[in-house]
Amino acid sequence: MRNESRWRRIAASIPEPSNSTVSRLRADAAPFSPGLNQIVGLGVDEPATEELLDAALAAIGEDVNCYVAVTPGARPAELVDWLRVRGLEPGWGWMSFRRGLEDIPERPTSLTLARVGPAEAEAFGRIVAAGYGLPDAAAPWAAGAHELGWDCWLALDGDEPAAAAGLYASEAVGYLGFAATLPAHRGKGGQSALLAERIQHARAIGCDVLVTETGERRDDLPSNSYRNILRAGFTEVAVRANWLRPARVTRTP
Repeated sequence: MRNESRWRRIAASIPEPSNSTVSRLRADAAPFSPGLNQIVGLGVDEPATEELLDAALAAIGEDVNCYVAVTPGARPAELVDWLRVRGLEPGWGWMSFRRGLEDIPERPTSLTLARVGPAEAEAFGRIVAAGYGLPDAAAPWAAGAHELGWDCWLALDGDEPAAAAGLYASEAVGYLGFAATLPAHRGKGGQSALLAERIQHARAIGCDVLVTETGERRDDLPSNSYRNILRAGFTEVAVRANWLRPARVTRTP
């Protein structure tokens, strides 16, 4: 899908490259999380070349686990062979979803919502890192999302932060991400409330479509997030293949 690389750049909160549709996404705080260290856009808007692939792999560095994203229709067909020759293997693909700006049915919840600013950023980052199984060092990285163009919210149980979620908007597309709930607060309707809030906000700022993604459904992998996305009115778009390259060198301090 042509818009896939643009949606991934939106998700990463990085500027459009000036001379290439290929982007390098790297999170130094989470070097072993390939979902946060990625090469996206190869073969989407123009055919990839082996030279471009090698340059992208060199740019992201060999000290992180990384994914090379291959979207449906990526060109040329030999791209997959080039990845295999370089020792990459198929990883967990991601299904992308989209929906309109229709409201979702309200669900009762005892939680209250708060926009994230400097005072709430630490709690937001802590919840996101815990929810995604990221190292503690990634919490400050997530905490800075509201300074990089993301609109972020917390769901509070009294004064206690319970859940988090974010929205990044560009070119009338709203990307939903950073959704996480602490285990002790699951089942309280926090994510439904956060989704409803983000839909209303996206509509107010002029978005005409919402997109998100999660791991593709497999028999041996969890699918709670997948089911929740469909329940929220999203429709499946396409699976993006992720080719895994493990870290090959030890990181230097």
